[in-house]
Amino acid sequence: MIGALLLFALVARALGCGLPTYQPQLPRVVGGEDARPNSWPWQISLQYYSSGQWRHTCGGSLVAKDWVLTAAHCISSSRTYRVLLGRQSLSTDEDGSLAVQVSKLVVNENWNPNKLTQGNDIALLKLANPVSLSDKIQLGCLPPAGSILPNNYVCYVTGWGRLQTNGALPDILQQGQLLVVDYATCSSRGWWGSSVKTNMICAGGDGVISSCNVSVENRVLRLHNEMGLGSPEKMF
Repeated sequence: MIGALLLFALVARALGCGLPTYQPQLPRVVGGEDARPNSWPWQISLQYYSSGQWRHTCGGSLVAKDWVLTAAHCISSSRTYRVLLGRQSLSTDEDGSLAVQVSKLVVNENWNPNKLTQGNDIALLKLANPVSLSDKIQLGCLPPAGSILPNNYVCYVTGWGRLQTNGALPDILQQGQLLVVDYATCSSRGWWGSSVKTNMICAGGDGVISSCNVSVENRVLRLHNEMGLGSPEKMF
C-alpha cells in the first residue's frame, strides 16, 4: 500500500499532474459531501446542447491540455458536446472556469452498449482548443500500464451524479471515499461473478457511497468516469 502511494506521488511530481493547488478535505463522510472548491481541478462536466441550453450528462478528467477521458456510455454521435472546466457549481459562472467545444469523439472500438459486461466503457474527447492550466484547471494522472491496486486501496469518486437513484443532480461538485475490492472478491459468486473482467476495477460495496446512478443496494461499484482522476484507480 505504501509503495503504491509512493509510486503515484513520484509519478505525479514527475509529470506535473494530480497535484491540486487547493488540497481536498477528505474526512470519512457517510454518503459523500460537497467538495472543497477547485480541489479536484482535473474534474470536468461533459455537457450536450439541447433545446437552447447546455445540459450536464457525465463527468470526466482532463488528462492532457486538449484531451478529456470519460465513459463511452456518455457519448452519442448525434449530439454536440462541450466541456466545462474549473467549476464547483454548475449553475454559477465562476472566475477561472472555461467552456470548450469538443472537436472529436474517440470511443473504444470494443465498446458495445448492448453487452455491458464486456467492459471497454471508455472514451476520449479531443478539445477544439488546448486549455491553459491554472490553479483551478490541472491535469489528472493516468496510472502506469498494468497497474493493479491492492484490496482496500483508498480512492475517491467525484462528480455531479445523482445523490440517490432517480434523484436530482446536485449543483455542487460531490466527493466520496471508496475502497478497492480485489478481483478475487469481486468476481466471486456472492458478488458480481463472471460479469467482472480483469480489465475492470471494483470499489465500494458498503451500501452507502457509490456513483454513476448505481443503487446503494448494489454490493460493489464498477467505476465509470463520473469521477475525476484523483487516484490511479479510475483507469479501467
